[in-house]
Amino acid sequence: MFDLGTQELIVIFIVAFLVFGPKKLPELGRTLGKGIRDLKSAMRGVTDSFSEAESDLTEGFKKTKDDLEESISKSIEDNINSEEKEEKKTKENQQEPREEENSSAPDEKEGKAESKETDKDG
Repeated sequence: MFDLGTQELIVIFIVAFLVFGPKKLPELGRTLGKGIRDLKSAMRGVTDSFSEAESDLTEGFKKTKDDLEESISKSIEDNINSEEKEEKKTKENQQEPREEENSSAPDEKEGKAESKETDKDG
C-alpha cells in the first residue's frame, strides 16, 4: 500500500521508540494492530455485503430473463398458431365457393343448352 521497505520500517520504529518510550510502545502497537484488524474486518464485511447483493441481483436478472424468454416464446407460439388458424380458415373459405361454382356450373351448361334448343325451335 505505502511501499515501505525494511530500512524505512526500522527508521520509523526507532523514531517511535524515541518519541513514545519503551513503556508506551507495546501498548501503542497493540492499539495500532487492533485498529488495523478492525479495519480489515469492516472491509471484509463490506466486500461480503457487496458480493451478496451482486448474487441477489444476478439471480433476479436471471429470473427476469427466463420469464421474459418464456413470455416471448409463448407469445410467438400463440401468434404462429393464430396465423395458421387464419390460413386454414381462408383456405376453407376459398374452397367452399369453388365447390359451389363446380356444382352450379353443370346447371348453367344445361340451361344454356336448353336455351340454344329453344332458339333453334323458335
